[in-house]
Amino acid sequence: MSDRTPRSRRRPWARAGTRTRRRIAGFLALGVALLAIGGLYAVFQPTPETATAQDNTLVREGQSLYDNSCITCHGSNLQGVVGRGPSLIGVGESSVYFQVSTGRMPLKAQGAQAARKKVEYDEQQIDALGAYIQANGGGPTLPAGPETALVGSDLGRGGELFRLNCAQCHNFTGRGGALSSGKFAPVLDAASPDQIYAAMQVGPGNMPTFADSQLSPQEKEDIIGYIKSVSTATGPVNPGGNGLGGFGPVPEGIVAFFVGLAALIGISLWIGSRQ
Repeated sequence: MSDRTPRSRRRPWARAGTRTRRRIAGFLALGVALLAIGGLYAVFQPTPETATAQDNTLVREGQSLYDNSCITCHGSNLQGVVGRGPSLIGVGESSVYFQVSTGRMPLKAQGAQAARKKVEYDEQQIDALGAYIQANGGGPTLPAGPETALVGSDLGRGGELFRLNCAQCHNFTGRGGALSSGKFAPVLDAASPDQIYAAMQVGPGNMPTFADSQLSPQEKEDIIGYIKSVSTATGPVNPGGNGLGGFGPVPEGIVAFFVGLAALIGISLWIGSRQ
């Protein structure tokens, strides 16, 4: 008689040992996979942008300016004050640049629309205010580089896009015009390329915003190029004769109407005298 344990009795213990080994192998494989994923993430993750000391100084300067001149209307946390000023969360440095560099802000008195006036801050202070608003509220930023880089060269396309998107309010050559409720579209002669680009980004007043999905940066630059080409500040060329103020077909139609009416009256009188 053999004293060896039958295979049928040893089989459950063998199966338990196999399951244990499989579990250990599975945990080891999972650990290796997690380590591999962590290593890949560490290799390919973007380098975080850390604020420089200069940036922090600019933000602190902007906060000081904000606390002295803007906090009464726009609130301590940029959330705005009812009846005084809107929230600045999400407007970005582009809105700050447009409003402050054109003298529209700080606002002297409440009205239907803030008009362009003498600028109260220098470029350094405007940059500081924009840095503070950007750091605490986020939003669109102006493209880096000189203003001349924003003036596109395709004036034909710029003129077409301007007529499709802007001429309804600013007229065909940026002469501006009246809107409802005491508001108006300003004349664009005094606006710099940066100011026009910022206005398209943030849509001040009744103006709509134009995201890059609607007008690409290059298309915005072409529009700016067209505006500058017809601006009276740079002396537009009028190959057809008198520019009639640059208001497009409206004054031309009026002139044609009165000239035609005078011609018809003259012809009628001549025919009557002949009879």
